[in-house]
Amino acid sequence: MIKTLHAYGKEIGHRISAPREYVLGIIASAKQPMTAYDVLDALGKKLDNPKPPTAYRALEFLMKHGFIHRIESLNAYIACAEDHQHRGSQFMICDGCGKVEEVHLCHIPDSLDKQAQAKGFTLNHWNAELHGRCRKCD
Repeated sequence: MIKTLHAYGKEIGHRISAPREYVLGIIASAKQPMTAYDVLDALGKKLDNPKPPTAYRALEFLMKHGFIHRIESLNAYIACAEDHQHRGSQFMICDGCGKVEEVHLCHIPDSLDKQAQAKGFTLNHWNAELHGRCRKCD
């Protein structure tokens, strides 16, 4: 995933800073979604006394370019399980163990797409969070 990040950085003409690389590695190796504070704590083991803006800037860059996703209902981040360039994600979140599974529908559901079109709404991307219990916790 780090190699993909560096290749993408070259492709778009952005330097991949150490904090960006470290933050992606931290989130990609996590077993559960991580809050920004969790990321900042882990980043402190890689960098000398990082400030919150350092972590937030890295998170923002990685989200903007699709390498990580923010799980809104958990206020936490996970690494993208698919190619980092896709328009929509769906997440199945187990309320028992906290496991998050990223899944992809190729297209937005027709009924939702039709409503957006009827209202003249141009869709850039979309995400859905489904809460329930995984097979292990059921």
